[in-house]
Amino acid sequence: MKKVILLFLFAIVSTYAQDSSEMVSFEGKIANRNSDSIVVSSGRNFGKTIKLNKKGEFKDAFEIPAAGLFQIFDGTEATLVYLKSGYNLKLTMDAKKFDESIVYSGNGSKENNYLAKKALSDEAFGIVAEDLMKEDQAGFTRGLNKKKESDLANLSSADIDADLVALLNPMIEQDAKMFAQYYGQKLEASKMAGTSFPSFSFENHKGGMSKISDFKGKLVYIDVWATWCGPCRAEIPFLKKAEEKYKGKNIEFVSISIDSKKDYDKWKKFVIDKKLGGVQLIAENDWNSDLVKALKISGIPRFILVDVEGNIMIADAPRPSSEAFNSALDELLNYKG
Repeated sequence: MKKVILLFLFAIVSTYAQDSSEMVSFEGKIANRNSDSIVVSSGRNFGKTIKLNKKGEFKDAFEIPAAGLFQIFDGTEATLVYLKSGYNLKLTMDAKKFDESIVYSGNGSKENNYLAKKALSDEAFGIVAEDLMKEDQAGFTRGLNKKKESDLANLSSADIDADLVALLNPMIEQDAKMFAQYYGQKLEASKMAGTSFPSFSFENHKGGMSKISDFKGKLVYIDVWATWCGPCRAEIPFLKKAEEKYKGKNIEFVSISIDSKKDYDKWKKFVIDKKLGGVQLIAENDWNSDLVKALKISGIPRFILVDVEGNIMIADAPRPSSEAFNSALDELLNYKG
């Protein structure tokens, strides 16, 4: 749920970007770290990798393209951070209790502790929203409107940087609309269960064209992704582990890129450089592809599970990094470990 909120915010944050570059200092300590580094990213426009020492500590000063919201990735999880010129920010966190343990100190701490608290509120609402959508769509709408009003009231009374307030006000409004759209599409995805997977052809990285129906007789786990998508790349190590774990089982792992035409060569190189396994395909026309339209895909990564007859089992399947993914495939493939 948290990843959904992050994607919503980043879908519109570039609208409010400034033009000048800014210098910030960022340090911290991460207990029970998931990676040897963290990545500070604003999507396609900026990415900064900061190494952690053996104690999980990091410290760096770097230039950002503009003040605004960024994502911090620790290998498996992500959170939002607000960075501005002159900030000297310090983060402490336990990766096993990710959102619950985030605490900031230093210049910029008020703004970022506010964001950390809001992330917990968003995640709590996401749990309630799942149940409301299943039982009562009108109740979901009421709950979402109440959440939006509460977020706006909390923001107006928060003692934080005026630039961040100005940035978040319209984003909270837009976020509610996108959240409603997401759950509407999630509901539509549930209706696809049992229908045939579309018979589209995709270019295969190894040459020629491939269809999902080519793998009839096997379960097919599909990853719809793109090279520029940070959350997509974060799932790759888990996907590789799954491919190794279920090697020899009756399942095919298929990745379908929706990179644009201008990034075609980047996709070709990325697959080779990152030694991606499974079947690597690419769809034409990126977000306007027939695949995206047919499956009503509004965000990536999107995972789809197809049965041995070529029918969609789950149109919005669990991510490789989730416990639900492993338990579902263990049962379907009779995996004993």
